[in-house]
Amino acid sequence: MDTQVFDKVENPKKSQDDDVKISNKKKSKSTDESTENSKIKKDVPSSLMSGLFDWASAFLFALIVVVMLMTFCFRLVDVDGSSMLETLQDGNKVIVTGLNYEPKSGDIVVISHGAELDKALVKRVIAVGGQTVDINSITGEVLVDGTALEESAYTNGKTVADGDSEFPMYVEEGTVFVLGDNRPISKDSRYTDVGLIDVNNIIGKVGFRIYPLDEFGKVE
Repeated sequence: MDTQVFDKVENPKKSQDDDVKISNKKKSKSTDESTENSKIKKDVPSSLMSGLFDWASAFLFALIVVVMLMTFCFRLVDVDGSSMLETLQDGNKVIVTGLNYEPKSGDIVVISHGAELDKALVKRVIAVGGQTVDINSITGEVLVDGTALEESAYTNGKTVADGDSEFPMYVEEGTVFVLGDNRPISKDSRYTDVGLIDVNNIIGKVGFRIYPLDEFGKVE
């Protein structure tokens, strides 16, 4: 009987010890979960900052690339005036390419303003260095080295030698002779205050019109 009493006394004690162990385990688990949650909360701002830094770095790199392209390869130019009708109109926005560009007959170019020009000009190259230009004001033909150019696809109006330049005109090396497509009103190489254009003053060739959007496309 004493043994039975002893056993009854011992069992509750073991049960209490087990309860204490279970409680401690729960507390330990709770502490671990709290620590883990704390780490996750700390990692969230760190991850967010890292993401923002990556985004900012990518944006800055893209901006640098765009600036370099627009500086050395492409430029956005506004057409000012109606001297290039019907090819280009006042207010058109065009992309100009200038990297390693060499002017060729038929190209539409943007000419930087300098001491001789009040503003930048958009004109068509008619002849390059070493060629001779003449204008037949009766027929309206432009002749380069004695051959009449076929210009019906882009000219607007008859071409006449109504400026103060003398024809035939020899185009010196390193220069080009330019005309606007809207021949009756264009101020171009027919006038001495524009004259032959130094190739160093050519910003580049007009490649695409980007505005207005319904006229987006390559410019010929």
